[in-house]
Amino acid sequence: MPEYLAPGVFIEEVSFRSKSIEGVSTTTTGFIGPCRFGPVTEAPDIITSLTEFERTYGDGAPMAFGAAGELSGPNFLWHGLRAFFEEGGKRAYVSRVFRPLAGDYPSDLSAAFAATMPYVDGHGRVIVGGSTDGFRVIARYPGAAGNLRVRFGLRLGPNVLGALPDPTKTKPLIPTVTNLADGDVVWISSAAAFASTPPPGSPPDSPPSPPAPRGVDSLPIYVAKQKADGSWSFVEGGLAPISPPSPPGADGALTLDAFNLDPTPGSGDAIRPLTLSIEVLSDDGARSLGAWSGLSLAPGHKTAGVPDSIFDLFSLDGTVSAGLPIVLLNDAPDGNISSGTQMLKALDRVVGIDFQLTPAEWEDAHYGNELDALRKKLERGLSGVAWLAGGNDGLLPGRTEYEGKADPEQDYSTGLKQLEAIEDISIVAAPGSTWQYGLRVDDVNSIINLLISHAERMRYRIAVLDAPEGQKIADVRKLRAKIDSKHAALYYPWVTVFDPVTRRPLNLPPSGFVSGIYARNDTERAVYKAPANEVVRGAIGFETLISTAQQEVLNPEGINVFRFFEGRGFRLWGARTISSDPEWKYVNVRRYFAYLERSVDKGTQWAVFEPNGEALWANVRATIRDFLINEWSNGALLGDKPEKAFFVRCDRSTMTQNDLDNGRLVCLIGIAPLKPAEFVIFRIGQWTADAKT
Repeated sequence: MPEYLAPGVFIEEVSFRSKSIEGVSTTTTGFIGPCRFGPVTEAPDIITSLTEFERTYGDGAPMAFGAAGELSGPNFLWHGLRAFFEEGGKRAYVSRVFRPLAGDYPSDLSAAFAATMPYVDGHGRVIVGGSTDGFRVIARYPGAAGNLRVRFGLRLGPNVLGALPDPTKTKPLIPTVTNLADGDVVWISSAAAFASTPPPGSPPDSPPSPPAPRGVDSLPIYVAKQKADGSWSFVEGGLAPISPPSPPGADGALTLDAFNLDPTPGSGDAIRPLTLSIEVLSDDGARSLGAWSGLSLAPGHKTAGVPDSIFDLFSLDGTVSAGLPIVLLNDAPDGNISSGTQMLKALDRVVGIDFQLTPAEWEDAHYGNELDALRKKLERGLSGVAWLAGGNDGLLPGRTEYEGKADPEQDYSTGLKQLEAIEDISIVAAPGSTWQYGLRVDDVNSIINLLISHAERMRYRIAVLDAPEGQKIADVRKLRAKIDSKHAALYYPWVTVFDPVTRRPLNLPPSGFVSGIYARNDTERAVYKAPANEVVRGAIGFETLISTAQQEVLNPEGINVFRFFEGRGFRLWGARTISSDPEWKYVNVRRYFAYLERSVDKGTQWAVFEPNGEALWANVRATIRDFLINEWSNGALLGDKPEKAFFVRCDRSTMTQNDLDNGRLVCLIGIAPLKPAEFVIFRIGQWTADAKT
């Protein structure tokens, strides 16, 4: 209650209406399974298109499990997401599972990156430089698609050498530099060395043979050093530059006083930073996964005191480099880059950046200046590619990988544990988890049970289960007999599509299609409408064609089937859960109650710790009643009047004194849901013209 201590006018805001409840989303799906690339331990991010999925988790190329890829098959997770979005899905989360060739996938990425040959952890990698003066480039995530291509580029920036008037008037100009940081690698050149006069005795029609290949050591490369007083010097850095603007000082370094200045642009000496660019390409080189330019070659580079070298940008620190496809490590046993010139040498030796002049460039340079030609070439940019190798798809994941694990201390989770932390998910699917059923019966049955227990534990979710491929009716009935849950639905048979990767027909598990149909049904109609009698947009057939007689065997057992109807196409023709409880026989009833329960849960959080009395009870009743009246008016509940469709009780009839003493508010809600018209019956008999109605 506000305090009124001094006379005055007080304006206060009050509410004369009950709180409102907003319906929650029911279309967000959580997918789990193996794929070609992408995070294993990082928290999943929302995906709204197949393109977004490919950007993070790789393309739809087939996968090869085993040390020699002996068990190969379709990329079911990619196909599942593709079917989901084609059928009408909008939002999804992906939990990638990965099983290394040996042991368990480490939760600490640094432990994975410390592995040596053979690369059982699945990460592609390459060493740039030598074993004592190089650095490691490693794919951040495991997988065969982690055999990335990393393009390193070098480019000369603009001249940073400038001039200021001398306040003492003792010199015409004072040299200065701008946009330069300590440790930057710079190209230093003298204007006098750029004279374009042909060498004597060399007529234009008889140029001499090109010189021996020029290496990095013969370039005019220096390292910029800034002293505590702000002055600059330029150290050779172990290289042997040619044509310096003037002899260096006694310590072997050039100072700004050594440079010749001229107020006319381009007529004086030049100091030009040499910057690095990095572009990461997919394993086939068809897609760019990211590009970064203007990077310093210095391993300890800082800007405004903040480390921003390539080893800081592409580090193991997830807060800085989360989501970047590669990691650059400058540590033992293969990392020992201490300066930008060493970085330049490593790139020249391994990546193969070509500093040589072409015949045409050499001919032009011979009559002008070879060094100037190299400078112009660097202005245009030079690049070379490092190829990562050793990435693999590991072994086919099993129950352990799907179950996952979580460690709050290390802040990581895997498998289904990742999806537990995401509240928005209302559908869970594992496309491909039942593949190769005959070889891994116990593993597949365990994964199915994991999906069911996950949905039951999370309360507001439903698990979409796939029957294994190649199952006969008797086989799928045996599978169904082993499971019972009101939070899961089983679908059969597999759906035949045209594979855009192999350009051949391919049988795919139903869960991706069904999840998309759920989302489309909820968007176009409503969650209370049964997600059945819906066209399967991506289908060109089914693995098995089910007849009416066969469905009469499957439907009573809660096995939802896909059917082909002449003139009506390929349709999903079933909407039952696998529950033995008749109250929860239909998928739409289960999902609608999950929608109501979660909406009420989120919409009444304001009531916690409010005074537990008549005013609160009345407010809660009004809040829930308003929400249910809106549902009834939209046609979601059975009954021609609200009183017949639902009731809400929250008073002393629902709470004992013991409840009140222990801080419990008990609200009783009864709802009459709509059940699907699964059997539409028309009774037709003969009628005579003379009969009276």
